[in-house]
Formats: sequence, C-alpha cells, structure tokens
Amino acid sequence: MSDDTIRLVTIGLILRRRWRLLAALAVLGALVGYGTSVLFPPRYTASASVLLPGQWEQRELLTQVEIATSSAVVDRTAAALGWRGVSGDRLRDRVSAKTTDGNIIKISGTAETPARAQQLADRSAQQFVAFAARIAGAGTDPEAPTGPEALRQQVLETSRRITDLAKAADPGRTVEGVQARTALEKLRTALEEAMKKLDEAEAATAKAGMVVMGPAERPTGAAPPTRTHLIAAGALLFVVVAVVGHLAAARTDRRLRTEAEIAAALGSTLLGTVDVPAQRRVQQPQDGGPRARLRRLLGLHVRWDVAVPHASGDRASRRIRYQRVCARLRDQHPSARELLVVVPDGDDIARRAAQQLVTEAERKPTGPALRTVEVSVSQPMVPDRDTEPGALVVLSAGSWTAGELAGIAEACADGGHEVVGAVVAGPVRALPAESADLPPDGAGPALAARGPATGEPV
Repeated sequence: MSDDTIRLVTIGLILRRRWRLLAALAVLGALVGYGTSVLFPPRYTASASVLLPGQWEQRELLTQVEIATSSAVVDRTAAALGWRGVSGDRLRDRVSAKTTDGNIIKISGTAETPARAQQLADRSAQQFVAFAARIAGAGTDPEAPTGPEALRQQVLETSRRITDLAKAADPGRTVEGVQARTALEKLRTALEEAMKKLDEAEAATAKAGMVVMGPAERPTGAAPPTRTHLIAAGALLFVVVAVVGHLAAARTDRRLRTEAEIAAALGSTLLGTVDVPAQRRVQQPQDGGPRARLRRLLGLHVRWDVAVPHASGDRASRRIRYQRVCARLRDQHPSARELLVVVPDGDDIARRAAQQLVTEAERKPTGPALRTVEVSVSQPMVPDRDTEPGALVVLSAGSWTAGELAGIAEACADGGHEVVGAVVAGPVRALPAESADLPPDGAGPALAARGPATGEPV
C-alpha cells in the first residue's frame, strides 16, 4: 500500500472497517465543538444600506468601501456610540462593508446582542455618509472661491465682458480690432474652463448626496459560526484527520506484501503459496484488560489495510498446494530427515499453515519430517541445530517488514540453520458448505515451541 496511489476504494475501505473508530472520533469532535461554542459567545450581525446616486465606476465604489471601514469613520462611530470600554480599535474588526447591485454599499456591524449590532450598523452608515460629504466639500462655505456659486458668478461676469468688448471692437482690420479679438478669445477660453469646473463641482456635489436607506434590521439569529456549525465542524474535522492519518500510515507502511520481496528479505527462494480458510477470531483469556476491550470495541483488533480474502476452492484443492510444497522440499533436500518450520510469533495464518504442512509431511514418510517452532520477531531466537539441516520459514504477506524478516534469517543462521525456503500463507474464504471456524484439514499436531499466538494484528 505504501507505493500505491490513494484511491477512493481505499477511503471506502477505511470507512467500512474503521466505522466504529470514526463514529467515536466524530462524537469526540462534536463535544470539542460544543465546548468551543461555550467559550466563545454567539455574535449577531446587522446591515445598513447606503445609496450612492449618480454614475459610479467600480473602482470608485471600491474606494468608498475602503472609506466606510477606515479608521477615520470607525473612530467617529465609536465616539458617537459612547459604549464604555469600546474604542475604534475594537470596532475595526466588527465593521465591514461591501458593494451590491445598484450603487449600494452595505455596511455591517457585529456585536454581542442584536440591539447593539443594529445600533452599530446604523451609526457606521451615518458616520460614513457624513465623512463622505465632508470629503466632497458639501459642507464647505458656499461663498468660497471654489464653490459652485462663485463659479457661476465668474461665468456671468466673463460673458458680460465678452459682450462689451465685442461691441467696442473695430470691425475693420486695425490694430485695436485685432487686440480686441485676441482678448475675446482669451476670455472665451477662461469661460470654457470655468464651465468645466462648474460641471465637475456639480457632479461631485451630486455624488456627495449619499442616502442611508432606512435603519438596519435587528438580527433574529446568531451570525456564523453558530453552535451548530462548530459542533458539525468539530465532528467533520476529527473524522477527516482520522482518515488522513490512516492514509499517511498506509503510505509509510514498510511491511512486505509480495512473495518476491519476502523471499529477498529472507535471502532464500519461494517454495510456494498456500491458502488458509479465514476463521473468526476467538477471544482468548489473555485478551482481557481495559485496553484490549477498548480495541475490540473500536474495531482496532482487525487490520483495515489487508485485502479482502478471495474465494477458495474445496479442501482437496487447498491440500494440493501443501503437497506441492512438501514435494519441492523432498526434491531439493532428499537426504534431509528433519526440517525446522519457523513461524513468526503472532502470525495466526502462518501458524495454521505450518500445522497443515506438518500434517501433509506425516502423510508422506519418504520426505523430511517437519518440526514447528514460533519465533519472537522483536527478539528472534531459534533452537540450535540438532538433526535439522535447515529451516523453512512460513509467514503471511503484509505482516512483517524487511528488517524483521532479516532478523529471523539471522537468528536461523546463529542457530546453525540454513533457510531452505519460504512459504507465504494467505487467508481465503471457504465454501459455504465448509466451516470457516475449524482449522485446516488434518491439523492435529501442536506447535513444539511456545504455544498459541498472543499478538494482535493492527
């Protein structure tokens, strides 16, 4: 799985085989979200709309939005509200503005209560309109030289002067006539400039006439994220993190899954693969304890990243695989009288396969006898060589890393045993007529070493 691309079927496998764990984590995440909602009280948001008359470009509207949330407007809003301990700096994160269709700016205020949220939105809209009018000059002295009335007076005065000069101008081609016409042209140019300034001033005055479109509506519900949002987000976050954690663990998993990798790690050859009918896990006395019970309750005692066992043939077809392994042992080691069968401790599939191999070897007395022994993977120790010239390693795929298998091979070498081959066992689904809870056919001899497996797959 570490080298495979993550597919939807992998996520489906996690959801199907880890649903108990995911459900428990979803409940835990919901409780965390509820606790977060208790620590952070709900907020309420109200909005007031401001109409901007006239023609506005998009960049101009964006400029007005920035003005509505600027520190100058927010500070004036805080002073107008007069809330104790609330300054413009604290209100800056509670006031927002955005443009809508029809040259409308919506100013929103967020507070702890619906009444305060409504008051904040109304005051912010009023202060924005007043500040915008002050910038545009709507509140300046009308008699100032740059005001619209002064410009109109200048236009009228210039018109009278042009009329007087035109009457006094010599229609002939005298020097005085030429000078008069030149003066008229200059005055006409000044008149055009004055008219242009007047139009611009009138347009600015029109744009400055912003209108607050009524008071803000008092909010009836809390602004997101609400308590429901936090609870749902907490549950979803915990589930997503759990799924991502499973995927990351699968990507970093270094347990060998193919026969070629297993044989290479043991430094030997593959003698064959055998099938073991999958059986229901039987609870053993050593499985007690709070931790083990919790693992069974959450479904952690069964691995999720193993392939679904494929359908098996009948008992006769499964026995053929075991008989072929025994035949290869007889062919490769015809003079050997006994061989040691090494099974990793905790590998129940391999243990049952080794039992069946011992049974098949006893049915063929011409071949070497097999003696099984379980070896701890963390601290492998193989009995010293007696009459066995070599060791046969039986294990299941996807359970052990290359380092662990190399440790078993080194333990065999330290005991004077040559690893003569490897047998990979895989679980299969037995036929409906067969009992999946029974051991393989003819499995009678017990293991000679350390008894039943105690490890739990993860």
